Amino acid sequence: MRRSIELDHRNLELARNFTYVERQETRFLDSTGRVKETSSRTTDIIWLEGSPYRRMVARDNKPLPPAEQRKEDEKLRLATAARHAEGPAQIQARLADWDRRQRHMHEPLSEVPDAFTFKLSGEETLNGREAYVIDATPKPGYKPRQAASAYLPHVKARLWIAKSDFQWLKAEAETLDTITFGGFLIRIAKGTHIDMEQSYVNKEAWILTKVSLHGSVRIALVKVIHGAIDFNWSGFQRVSAEPSVASTPRQER
Repeated sequence: MRRSIELDHRNLELARNFTYVERQETRFLDSTGRVKETSSRTTDIIWLEGSPYRRMVARDNKPLPPAEQRKEDEKLRLATAARHAEGPAQIQARLADWDRRQRHMHEPLSEVPDAFTFKLSGEETLNGREAYVIDATPKPGYKPRQAASAYLPHVKARLWIAKSDFQWLKAEAETLDTITFGGFLIRIAKGTHIDMEQSYVNKEAWILTKVSLHGSVRIALVKVIHGAIDFNWSGFQRVSAEPSVASTPRQER
């Protein structure tokens, strides 16, 4: 597990060399578990003066209406002008803030080997790669060392780790209690399932390409989502993170 986590840190650095398309689909369920509403949005993630910029390009499998597309284009124009006008100190602060937020999301991984008990449950072939199947259960009484890791004692997981290089390929987690993120901005209910998959992009880096959440989520203590939220990342294109990049909007697939 420690070797797999070390690889994840390396892949985080390599992932900065790619632009990509993000598609988010939300399915709302009624009290019987049937889908009552589905919505989706597609966003282009491009590099703009060294850090990413998000531009929505489609909603519900359709290109944005002309008026909304013009608004997105104007937002990009203003963001480009603002970043071009930055001085060295402003650029450094923006890049440092983005880097801090990225690393903050990955900080809990460093505690995973200490926070869980691992059991080898078998072996499987996943996408043509032989993998160990490992079950992870929280160690009783474990105290997270940092706030970002507070949720670790409240989840259990099953992991697929490649036998050849110890790269993690897939993870399935279930919440054992209600967990919160961002203070109390997001609350994920007990029994929610979170699945994640990685893909080998351009034979260069393992990058997260799919996350699915099935259960109940409360956002800002007001909006409650009962159903499923799927994130898919695709259309990876290698670029340098240094120069300004403005890509042509890529339509939903």
